[in-house]
Amino acid sequence: MVRIPVVPPAEAGRWIRLAYHYLKRRFGEVPEPLAVLANHRRLFFTNAVHEAAAGKAATALPPDLSNLAVYRVASTIGCSWCVDFGTMLHRLAGLDVDQLRHIADWATSPIYTDDERAVIAYAEAMTATPPEVTDEQVADLRRRLGDAGVVELTYQIAHENMRSRMNSALGITAQGFSTGEGCRVPWTDTRTPARKTDEPTRHRTRRAGR
Repeated sequence: MVRIPVVPPAEAGRWIRLAYHYLKRRFGEVPEPLAVLANHRRLFFTNAVHEAAAGKAATALPPDLSNLAVYRVASTIGCSWCVDFGTMLHRLAGLDVDQLRHIADWATSPIYTDDERAVIAYAEAMTATPPEVTDEQVADLRRRLGDAGVVELTYQIAHENMRSRMNSALGITAQGFSTGEGCRVPWTDTRTPARKTDEPTRHRTRRAGR
């Protein structure tokens, strides 16, 4: 159950409504984490700018390697929303979705290359608490990916840790993106608590960061 109410279009400002319109056109529906993040307008747009900039800057790694590492983070932490959304992105990129179904067997399954096993192992080591990355592991990745590739991989894994942990903490679960047949609309989901209307205006404004 989502622990913070989403912001429906009727209660969102003009720019967030425009962002919702863009997101719905791009993904088929507004991603629920962003509908929750809209409670804090400045962070909503900070996140949007960061995601767009990071996506354009990430050019040092082949998409299959970064996507597998990110997906392994999501599945390790247990963020069902990230697993769901990540599966859709993997499919839209024309990558092998079957690899995602066997991600738990990455160390022994023949469907993974040595490079793929190396980045998945790194994702697991970084996601462990405390992290379990070794000098030998980074040295091996530098030989495989180059310095820029290792920095980008590290950034992507750390970024997904933030997404997955935030979504898990806020109770955001799979929305249905992975099926390719539409998905749950955040503000019509009966599991989402209703927004309070009897709060003092001053308190609600401060909490929303507006």
